[in-house]
Amino acid sequence: ENKLKKSFCSALSITEDLVNESLEYNGIPEWDSIGHMSLISAIEEEFKISVETDDIIDFSGYKKGKEILSSKYNIKF
Repeated sequence: ENKLKKSFCSALSITEDLVNESLEYNGIPEWDSIGHMSLISAIEEEFKISVETDDIIDFSGYKKGKEILSSKYNIKF
């Protein structure tokens, strides 16, 4: 989970205290459409995966993202 938090912090230029289960897309100014693509890119690089388009669209929050990464990409948190 630290790797995922690190991806959020680096891609969105935010501090780790902002990364929690309630963090949602567009919930903070940094997580806009451009930030979203930076985030997906950072996650792909960190976990050595390629996130499918449907999953990019469904990645609506930190909690939802963890669910997607766990169920579809076998990443354990």
